[in-house]
Amino acid sequence: MAQETTYQGPSKEQTETAPYLGTEMRRSFGDPAKELESLRSGCGIFSLAWRQQIVASGKDRVRWLHNMVTNNVRDLKAGHGNYNFVLNAQGRILGDLYIFNRGEFLLLETDRAQVEPLLTAMKRFIIMDKVELTADQSRAGIGVCGPKSEHVLDRAGLSVTGMEPLEVRDFVFNGDPVVIIRGPEQKPGWYELWINPELVGNLSTKIRESGAQLVGTEALEAWRVLHGIPQYGQDIRDRDLPHETEQQHALNFNKGCYIGQEIVERIRSRGQVHRKFTGFEFEGPATPGKHEADGRVVAEVTTVHCVPASGRQRCLGLGYVRRESVPTGATIEVNGVKARVVDLPFQI
Repeated sequence: MAQETTYQGPSKEQTETAPYLGTEMRRSFGDPAKELESLRSGCGIFSLAWRQQIVASGKDRVRWLHNMVTNNVRDLKAGHGNYNFVLNAQGRILGDLYIFNRGEFLLLETDRAQVEPLLTAMKRFIIMDKVELTADQSRAGIGVCGPKSEHVLDRAGLSVTGMEPLEVRDFVFNGDPVVIIRGPEQKPGWYELWINPELVGNLSTKIRESGAQLVGTEALEAWRVLHGIPQYGQDIRDRDLPHETEQQHALNFNKGCYIGQEIVERIRSRGQVHRKFTGFEFEGPATPGKHEADGRVVAEVTTVHCVPASGRQRCLGLGYVRRESVPTGATIEVNGVKARVVDLPFQI
């Protein structure tokens, strides 16, 4: 049985700003537990300062990008998107991103910290192609998440009723365009609103007045861990293979050639990989690390986060295990703390 420690409430450090995925953001707006609860049962609102969009234009954009990433770009319907990996020739993951068909251009979205490395990696393959990749600075993002998000946005005059996962819609707020993206199935209740940076404050106020609660990165990170969503640069690294990450929605096995495709297909045809992405529940406060047996690493914890739930904290982790050595339900020890291997997403 995992140890549950009493939640002591927000510290001064939690209410201050701190680096989050390369961007300075508020850790909390007073009470991370209440903020997490808004994401799980109400509606939370937060800055998407760590995310950035890239515009892919030019007449060869669809064909070229289709041959660069792991998912099917060629057959994307207008106003829809999908999740992708960018691989190197050895099939290792250089980055992840969402790609949306916006008709006259393709819209790419990723972490701000990934923009420069991904642009550098991909532009190397623009030879004779008519393709331009431009980081878009004209819009800033607001995130809204929770089971009541649809109702809150409707009250704010932005009806998202009937939107499908990874669908894009255009709206108008105070005379300016707003692009709303519904999150993927792995992010229930998640919506992104992209607007002129000068109007972010006004739009945020309108959504808060409609019932949303401000949320900081402490609650966002807890929500991410609970849903078992890996973070590139932390849980997914450039030494990892796509199959190991359990993110099958990033892969299309019928699209034909792309960079790294030969390795991806070879692994699929030969069966399961040895490592898989999974969850851990610790008996007490823990830190990321590795568990070895018989001289080799059989488990690696890449993220640890203590999640407030019902006035208590549960210390949860994300990472990898060797399938044949550490099955679900097994107990391991990482940096002196015992942990049980559990399936994702977590049940709390």
